[in-house]
Amino acid sequence: MAQELRPAAAPPVLRNTDLDREAVWQARVDLAACFRMAAKLGMHEGVCNHLSASVPGRDDLFLVNPIGWAFGEITASRLLVCDFNGNVIEGHGAPEATAFYIHARLHKQVPRARAAFHTHMPNATALAMLEGPPLAWAGQSALKFYGRTVVDDDYNGLALDESEGDRIAASLGDADIVFMRNHGVLVVGESIAAAWDDLYYLERACEAQRLALSTGRPLKPVRPEVAARTYQQMMAEGRESAGLHLQSIKRVLDREQPEYRS
Repeated sequence: MAQELRPAAAPPVLRNTDLDREAVWQARVDLAACFRMAAKLGMHEGVCNHLSASVPGRDDLFLVNPIGWAFGEITASRLLVCDFNGNVIEGHGAPEATAFYIHARLHKQVPRARAAFHTHMPNATALAMLEGPPLAWAGQSALKFYGRTVVDDDYNGLALDESEGDRIAASLGDADIVFMRNHGVLVVGESIAAAWDDLYYLERACEAQRLALSTGRPLKPVRPEVAARTYQQMMAEGRESAGLHLQSIKRVLDREQPEYRS
């Protein structure tokens, strides 16, 4: 059922004791960094697409970008805090409607998805437009996602109500990456760092596959037993590596676009 999204004209007031403000601000900075680097790397699309993260310490609130602002314009303070009922609890403006219906329902229905990144990044989206499995296990970067992807074949247009948001959330199952046929991709993670790391390497893996296919020669897949072993090797250091990756993009942005922290 569609519902009106309500900007914070007179939002429910959050007392300082309701949130760990230091943790929330750090989440704002980390998420803003992901927006800025995604823009820098060409993983954005106009003022569309959305990245979100659960508010630290809360299972009923999430951070998301406001409508009308490009990824490259996002700052820590510009992000909105929303609840699952369409209320903007903190911030100015409102989320884009599809951002609300995808992310609110996802965070509500899939609590393990502490961060959810939805983009139309070009290489992953291109593979989602083709018949058959989007990602082939033919390159090392792709093996990071071995056994972690699903395909949502039921494109239904824009997600403008709760039922479509719930359907998208259900399509995730036990996976971390959804190739949304004829649409884009959705990446979820236990943290902002994990979601960013997967988003970045997914696009790189898809870019390499697209380039390989452009030669007209057939792909040479990795043997399943080797693919599974390589995936396990990658996962053994995944959390630490993802954290280091996020720290590295913040160092780059601190030099080039320090206003993202404001």
